[in-house]
Amino acid sequence: MKRFGLIGYPLGHSFSKKYFSKKFEELGLKDHLYEVFEMEFLNLFPDLWLKYEDLIGVNVTVPHKEKVLKYLDRQDVSSIKVGAANVVLRRGGELIGFNTDYIAFKESLRNWVNDFEGEALILGSGGASKAVQAALIDCDILFNTVSRASHAGDYTYKQISKNKEIIDRFKLIINTTPLGMIPNESKCPDIPYERLGVDHLLYDLVYNPEKTKFMSLGMSQGAKAKNGLAMLELQAERSWDIWKS
Repeated sequence: MKRFGLIGYPLGHSFSKKYFSKKFEELGLKDHLYEVFEMEFLNLFPDLWLKYEDLIGVNVTVPHKEKVLKYLDRQDVSSIKVGAANVVLRRGGELIGFNTDYIAFKESLRNWVNDFEGEALILGSGGASKAVQAALIDCDILFNTVSRASHAGDYTYKQISKNKEIIDRFKLIINTTPLGMIPNESKCPDIPYERLGVDHLLYDLVYNPEKTKFMSLGMSQGAKAKNGLAMLELQAERSWDIWKS
């Protein structure tokens, strides 16, 4: 058996399990299995590899993309560039970290708006945010970040709420937080949506629901919006490329 899986907490609905189970079936890979390993604390991570000697690789999701690095033997250049890993491969007794979020976001953004000119505002400062930051650097797009804590980003949500005109200069706004994901679809990042207009582009890394509150509020102001499904599919395919290499 060749085993793969997903680690994170909480996991709930797993896109990855459904995606890879279908892929293995379509490819006729009856000896391939994808499982969900819900893991609140990463100190259990080494035991996972001892328990399953046939475990080849895992996807890593929130909240472990940054902290997982200390459990790896080495990192691919993509993981080093981002400072986080969302894919782990076991090869020759070593655990190697990769970041396909970064590659997938860059590719999906170019597919959506290849000729974007302006500045971007990234909502969130975690592992997904770091992947987006690395991609924007590659695309020569200037950006600022927003976080709840003053030391974690260029702005806090409170600063933007008090000085709503800040939002005007950022024509691309990217939500890298899980706010709005099912079952909390009534939530959204706290930004002044009334300042948005037809020149704004909203990219939500959340894919479930298909249209998040963040997207809906922006679209009601005339902004264009995109969810994270394309990025998720692209990163899954890049994960598979790594595992089967």
